[in-house]
Amino acid sequence: MDRKCQLITDTGCDLPLPYLEEHNVRLLHFSYTEEGKPDGGFHGTDDLFSSISAHDFYQAIRDGATPMTSQPSQGEFEEVFREAIASGIPSVYLAFSSGISGCYDGAMAVRERLCEEFGADIPLYVVDTRLASSPMAMLVEEAVHRVETGIAAEELVAWAEEYRYYAQTIFMVDNLEALHRGGRIPKGVAVVGDKLSVKPLISFDHEGRLTIIGVARGRKKGIKKLAEYYAKHRDNYICPPVASLGNADCDPKDVERLKSIISKDCGPVRFLETNIGPVCGCHVGAGMMSCCFWGRGPRVA
Repeated sequence: MDRKCQLITDTGCDLPLPYLEEHNVRLLHFSYTEEGKPDGGFHGTDDLFSSISAHDFYQAIRDGATPMTSQPSQGEFEEVFREAIASGIPSVYLAFSSGISGCYDGAMAVRERLCEEFGADIPLYVVDTRLASSPMAMLVEEAVHRVETGIAAEELVAWAEEYRYYAQTIFMVDNLEALHRGGRIPKGVAVVGDKLSVKPLISFDHEGRLTIIGVARGRKKGIKKLAEYYAKHRDNYICPPVASLGNADCDPKDVERLKSIISKDCGPVRFLETNIGPVCGCHVGAGMMSCCFWGRGPRVA
């Protein structure tokens, strides 16, 4: 069937590049560099691990690299948006959370300039998902399905702005130092937490900002808490049961353990597995795990 709209997203969604290409999703790219290092130090364009493996990326971080991310350039936004307008097909950009990035604001600035050129009614919509990584992957994947079954752009915008609050998320971070470096927690908390083997459990608030919702003593207990959070908050009536599991170069046995607990306690569920990409990986470090799903809500302020 002919599509009524086309989808744009960015590399903050952490979906595999072949999937996005297969479903004709246009992609905007974040990048990463080490500030103050010659030639940018450990640097690159986030291409969803097409030019570097997830293992090699996170091994560089384990070895001491401290990259920070940059949002897509104004030039890239303009190129992609102009092509979308020229296609004549209404387009919807599902953007990385404004709560942790200026990406959404950057996209809106370009859209406003294009409105001055083409008129205020250009068929180009920008949605702040207020999500990132695995929950954003889940939202984008469901949006792809809706686009391919004939949803119109305005309907997709309304759906995304509602359902972003039903995307429930819990992350477990392996090392607190990366969170300290990103300004999320004080240095003293990071030092004490790492000595005690405390694993912070993190979610997104209503505005798409990261918030610590608990801790676990040790990785095995943390994995169990991820599964318990899924069991408590899931809602299989919103969308078909899916658990979007992300990992930052974790031991595969950890992911299998999480899947096994969820399957045992909650019955049949489809697992959407993703690598945590550089956009989030730069800030949370190696070893992070996430469990995201359609759940009870919506999330509130």
